[in-house]
Order: sequence, then C-alpha cells, then structure tokens
Amino acid sequence: MTIARHCHLLPAALATVLLAGCVHYAPLPLPTAADLKPTPQVTVLASQFQLPGLPPHPLPAAGMDETTLVTLAVLRDPDLEAARQLAGVAQAQLFAAGLLPDPVLGATIARSALATGYSLNLLQSLQALRLRGAAQASARASLRQVNLNILWQEWQVAERARELFIEARADARLAVVLARSRTLLAAAYRRDHAAVLRNNALASTAAADLAALTAAEASQRQEQLDASTTRHQLGELLALTPGTRLHLTGPTRWPPFPAARYRAAIAALPRRRPDLMALQAGYESQEQNLREAILAQFPALAVNAGPTRDPIEARSSIGLGFSLTLPLFNRNRGGIAVQTATRAVLRATYQARWDQAQGDAGQAWAAARILQRQLDQLATRVPALQAAARAGAAGFRQGNVSAALYVTLESSSLEAQLQAIRLRAALATDESSLRTLLGLPFRPPG
Repeated sequence: MTIARHCHLLPAALATVLLAGCVHYAPLPLPTAADLKPTPQVTVLASQFQLPGLPPHPLPAAGMDETTLVTLAVLRDPDLEAARQLAGVAQAQLFAAGLLPDPVLGATIARSALATGYSLNLLQSLQALRLRGAAQASARASLRQVNLNILWQEWQVAERARELFIEARADARLAVVLARSRTLLAAAYRRDHAAVLRNNALASTAAADLAALTAAEASQRQEQLDASTTRHQLGELLALTPGTRLHLTGPTRWPPFPAARYRAAIAALPRRRPDLMALQAGYESQEQNLREAILAQFPALAVNAGPTRDPIEARSSIGLGFSLTLPLFNRNRGGIAVQTATRAVLRATYQARWDQAQGDAGQAWAAARILQRQLDQLATRVPALQAAARAGAAGFRQGNVSAALYVTLESSSLEAQLQAIRLRAALATDESSLRTLLGLPFRPPG
C-alpha cells in the first residue's frame, strides 16, 4: 500500500519538475528604424580597438587614417553584425549536442469488480549515450568553422575598407590634377577664341581647344561621380547616414613585398587563411558525423521500469525491462552512405578552394610586379616632364614660348601625374589584396 500511495503522488511531482524547467516564450519585434549614424562611432573599449596582428591604434586628432577606417568598418558593418549572430546559433547547437533525450513516461489504468489497477512505465533510450561523444565533437568543429567563417568575412570587410580608402585618397589627388588641367585648357580656349574674333588665329585652333576642354570636363565629371560612389560605399560600410563626409588622411602604400616572404606565405596558406581553416573544421565535423552514423548501426538499447498494480488481485509490484533494436535490415546503411558521400564532397571542396587560393595569390603577385615595373618606368619620366612644363611656363610668361607649346608641355606633365596616381592606387590595391589572399595579418601602411 505504501508503494501505491507514493505512486499516486508521482504525476503531480513530475508535473511540478517539468514546468519549473520550461523556457518561456518572449517575443522579439523587428527594428522599426534604420540604425545609421551621422558620424563614425566606436562602441568598444579603447583597449579593444584593434584588429588581429595590429597593436592598439589611437584615433587621429584630425581626419581618419586607414587603420581607423578599417577597424571601424569591421566593427560597424551591418552584414558583419548579422553574421556574428551565427556564432550564437552554433554555440546553441553545441549545447544541444550534449543534452540527453528526455525519458518517456507511459501510463495505463484498468478496473475490475474488485479493484482499480494501473501501470506506470518510464522508458529511457541509451543510444544517445553512445553517440554523444561524436555529436559533441561534430558540434565543436562546426562552432569553430562558424567562427573562422566570420573571421574570414571580417577580413573581407577589412580588405574592402582598405580598397575604398585607397580609392578615396586617389580620387582626392585626381580631382586636384584634373582641376588644373581643366583650368589650363579653359584658359587656352578663351585665349584662342578671342584671337579668332580678332582674326589673329584660325577657327580650327579654337575648335581643337574646345574639344580638349570638353574632354577634360568629361573626365572631371566622371571622376566626381566615381568619388561620390566611393564615399557612398564607405558610408554603407560604416553604417553612416547618406551624405556624411569623411576626412581621410595618411599613407596608402605598404613596404615592398619580398619574393621569399611570398613563397613562405604560399606554403603556409592552409594554416593562415581563415576560409581554408574553416573548411578544415567543417571536414572534421563531417568526419564526426560519419563516425556517429557508423556507431548508430549497432543495436540500440532502451531500458524501462515502473510500478504496476493488478486490478484482480490488487497487488502492486515494480517491473524492469529492456528493448533492443536488431540490425537485420536497415543497419543505418543509408545514413552511412549519405555521410560518406558528404565527406567526399567536402574534401573536393577544400581541394578546390586551396587551388583557387594559390592561383588567386599568384595572379595578384604577378600583377603587382607588372604594376611596379610600369610605375618605375613612369617615375623616370615624370620629373623630366614636370621640369619641361615649368620651363615652358616661364618661357610663355617671358614671351619666348608659344601658347600652344606651353599648353602641350603642361598637359603632358599633368597627364603623366594622372597616370602615376592611378598606377600607385592600382598597385596599393593589388598589394592589399595580395596580403589578404595570403592570409597575412593586418598591418598599417607606410
């Protein structure tokens, strides 16, 4: 009778325990306004204002240098903020992998003319205990993969911020030179047009000046549009309100990249590049999934126990039993086949990404060498052209050089300066991309 009395209290006790451990639903509404800022803002401690491989960097007193811009982009990029939430999902999956399945409680009631009988049965599967180690190892590798993918995405944002910084700085320099070119050609057109009106020059001369001025104005307008696009993309990267002006300052070039360091970085790609390391973690996770599928082919054991009361004899007892899955037909062969094929796909994906990474780095390395040679060739000519333009300007003021020759010399010097600015920007962008492709830690330019 004591057993029966306690059994009547068991459902109430179980209900109390189950309700106490429940998680309550709390709604989370979507944002109702854009999360854009009128000025760049930092929401982390100053001691944490850094990127991997970069020492703490103070904010410049005036303007924003490349390191500050890159760090702000990594901290404020909206897509990155959303991607970081994936780490919480993977962490929750790791937590779920360590949980055991809940026991199953069954109950029956029977009544006779003599008494009321019942049966309570608590069933617990032991299969999860055997698979738990592999499931947790797979979840841990998946969490590492998610974190590495987020890190690689941060690298991509940092690289994009560096490229936009280089473009914006080049745009500012190009605007100055293009303005000088337009001023020069506008003055030449006004001068020759006035001479045509006085019948001192041919109309074709003024027409040629007008064509050159129109082309210069078109280049200037295109450069203004390009600069506006670059500023807009920077604002998006920093989550700024449209139209926010950024004052950028500082160098954009890195020290020369020696060939020996390039070869060493290529050899260390699988240990440096976060995306390759993420694929390695994903492959390790899949290895554990396959191991779990293989373990699941063996007999699954479940144990059940509980009290019973016979409705005829009114006697109570406690029973213990077990069930065993017989691996006769299924044996989880389908699951093993799926996991084996998935592992083969991941292995091929890793090989393809490794090949692509080495190929992309090699292409960037070759392009950097070509750009450097072109810049070196141009650098030998720019001083001579500038000197000729200065001499032409002085001769024009003294009346010893014709206006046409002066404009030609000055235009050639300005065109060489434009080419040099574009080549330096292209080389800096390529060198920045090369460092990212090689998985090298971030470092400030100069």
